[in-house]
Amino acid sequence: MTSFKIKGNRVVITGGTGGIGSAIVKGFIDAGSEVLVSARDASQFDSLKEYLTENNSPTTKLHLVVADFVDPKNCGVFIEQARKTLGGIDVLVIAHGGVKPGPAIETSDEIWQQQIQINLSSYFQLAKAAAGEMIERGSGKIITFASMLTFQGGLNASTYAAAKGGVGQMTKALSNEWAKSGVNVNAIAPGYIQTKLNRHIWTDPIRHDQVLSRLTSGRWGLPEDMVGPTLFLASEASDYMHGVILPVDGGWLSR
Repeated sequence: MTSFKIKGNRVVITGGTGGIGSAIVKGFIDAGSEVLVSARDASQFDSLKEYLTENNSPTTKLHLVVADFVDPKNCGVFIEQARKTLGGIDVLVIAHGGVKPGPAIETSDEIWQQQIQINLSSYFQLAKAAAGEMIERGSGKIITFASMLTFQGGLNASTYAAAKGGVGQMTKALSNEWAKSGVNVNAIAPGYIQTKLNRHIWTDPIRHDQVLSRLTSGRWGLPEDMVGPTLFLASEASDYMHGVILPVDGGWLSR
C-alpha cells in the first residue's frame, strides 16, 4: 500500500481556492503533502485557510503565490516562485479555469482569446515550465483538469468546449514526449459538479433535472468526489498511466 502514499510530496495546485481546488488542497494536506496554491488575490487564500481550519485540516504546510494566468508571462514566473518556495515540484495539478457562457454568435474575439488563454494556453505554459525539473530528475506528476466538454460540445459554451477539448489532446501529446523521462501526464475530467463554475446550470431547475436524469449515480457530483482520483494520479500507484483522461462523472458518459 506504500505506492498510494504521497506524504512529503511537494505539490503545486492552480485553482486551489475554488470549489474543486479547495477540496483537493485539503486532500493533499491531510495526506501529508506540502502544498502551494495560486490565487488571483490574497483574500482567496484567506478563504481557503478558513475552509481548511473549519474542516480540521492544518495550514502549516500551505503556501500561496499570487498569480493571474490571463497574462502568459505570469505562468513561468509562478512556477519559478513555487519551485523556490518548496525547493522543487513533485506534483503539478492544473485545475484553474473559468467559463463565460453565451451563444457563439455573441462571443467577441476578446472573450475567445481570454478564455483560450485561461483554460488552455496557460495549462501548456505551466506544464512546460514545470516539466524541465521533472525530466532532469526522472520523475514527476502533472495532472490537468479536463471536462465533460473535452468529449462533448456542450451548450452555449463554445470557447470553453474548444479549450477543454484542447486540454485533452495536449495532455496526450505531452505524455507522449515526457513518459520516457519518468514524468506522468494525465487528466481528470469532472462531470457535473456543484461549484460556482457551473452555477448557471445547477440553479436552473430545467437544466438541473436534465443533467440529473442522465446520471446513473443518481446525484450531482461534489468537489470531494475529485479528491481520491487526484491523489491516485499523484501517487506511485499510477506510474504506468500516461495520457489518460479519467472521467469522474457519476456515470454521465456511460449513459
